[in-house]
Amino acid sequence: METISPARRVLRTLRWPLVTAIGPIAFGSTYFVTHHALPPDAPLWGSAIRALPAGLVLLLIARRLPRGAWWWRSLVLGTLNMGVFFCLVYVAAQLLPASVAASLMSLSPLVIAGAAWLMIGERPTIRIAFGAIVGAAGVLLIVGTASGALDGWGIAASIASMVLSSIGAVLTKRWRDETPVLTVTAWQLVVGGIELTAAAVLVEGAPPQLTAAEALAFAYVSLIATALGFVCWFAGFRHLRAGTVGVIGLLNPVTGVALGVAVGGETLTALQLLGVVLVLASIALVNTQPRARDGGAGYASGHDELSGDHREIMGRPRALPRPLVRRGDAPRVGARHGVHPARGAAARRRPRGDEDA
Repeated sequence: METISPARRVLRTLRWPLVTAIGPIAFGSTYFVTHHALPPDAPLWGSAIRALPAGLVLLLIARRLPRGAWWWRSLVLGTLNMGVFFCLVYVAAQLLPASVAASLMSLSPLVIAGAAWLMIGERPTIRIAFGAIVGAAGVLLIVGTASGALDGWGIAASIASMVLSSIGAVLTKRWRDETPVLTVTAWQLVVGGIELTAAAVLVEGAPPQLTAAEALAFAYVSLIATALGFVCWFAGFRHLRAGTVGVIGLLNPVTGVALGVAVGGETLTALQLLGVVLVLASIALVNTQPRARDGGAGYASGHDELSGDHREIMGRPRALPRPLVRRGDAPRVGARHGVHPARGAAARRRPRGDEDA
């Protein structure tokens, strides 16, 4: 049996969690950039400019259009994960205080885990459920006590955006095939970008005039925070449990707070610091692999949470079980040694004296 060094085992375990973490970290950076560098009076156009260029750039890299079922799948995923999601987030941001909206979104790991259980039969483990609860508590400490006017439509929009995006993320996992993640992400962003552009024209009219600084900020938000971010985010859903990805997504508010402290000159209270620690602890908890009982490679019962494929753990195909041979059965000469079956049968019928001759 092939042995794996502890360092290599840790790298294999952390590879996809680290890649996935790029997504929410990139998403979290948009708060700071949007607040300090983008025009505040055209949120729908801002969402459209964020999504459509990102999708077109990825499409140029992928150089592939949808085929077969991927035409309608791209429409569904692009609407859930990009188009309707960004619109509902915009409505929630207009009607709810930021602390209330962030408090509601902190429940997304539990919603994602529940959607994965119902839609793809991926039952959440106790570790993931506990990690999601601890992470949600951390987010509540980060954003502070939710206060302010509670608008019913705003709460409905926030919950709907969370549920629909969770369903869309789980569908990307359910419909995964040999199509690269980058290609699927490109199709979704193009669909969502077209929908957002249509909504922006109807609601906000002509696009805003951008300065050079605003154009550079949009380039970062579109190419880094959206294109790269969503590719890494959907790669996580392909290789990790959905509940695990949901907990990693709590890095989103942590990144926003960290940038506010590091760049914006904001201060971090003791409760916010405790919240950051809880979020990081929840992420570490859900990405800790239980050791196998047999003291082997450190994976529980041969299950790989990273990919579900034994070959990706060991770097070689799973050994096929040997056929059971009952006592007294004749050996399968033809199958094991390349002898013609008829000749093998004839050889078994010959008297022992002929074999010794």
